[in-house]
Amino acid sequence: MLLDEEMMFHALAEARLAGAAGDVPVGAVVERDGQVILRTRNEKQLRSLPTAHAELMAVEQTAMLLGTRYLSDCTIYVTLEPCPMCAGAIVAARFGRVVFGAYNIRCGALGSLFNLLEFGTDPKPLVRGGILESECALLLTEHFRKLRK
Repeated sequence: MLLDEEMMFHALAEARLAGAAGDVPVGAVVERDGQVILRTRNEKQLRSLPTAHAELMAVEQTAMLLGTRYLSDCTIYVTLEPCPMCAGAIVAARFGRVVFGAYNIRCGALGSLFNLLEFGTDPKPLVRGGILESECALLLTEHFRKLRK
């Protein structure tokens, strides 16, 4: 199994936990040297915080764990394309790579709605989207279908 798919499976497990807790099912995993070093998930409902996105918590917790604000030797995997807030934090932390599952046509900031990386950010992380896209998108679709009922 390829590393990106393997890591996205871990992120999907976190997304399922977020959904079970009543949050939008988004999960994130940070990998370095082929190893998972951190897992997070959306906790906006749990914490009553609008900024408790999986990616933002992953950025903060990884920086604290590694004792550095520069994470260029890390890859962040997230089940949904990051929003502008999260994409900005990922760029500020200088992640080497960003890998996401489902595209986010409503507020995706790495290519769907707009691409934050086109606005002079440097250094730019490598971005790969669409990894296990159907599995990631299905979790979100089912979550919002249940909310509408």
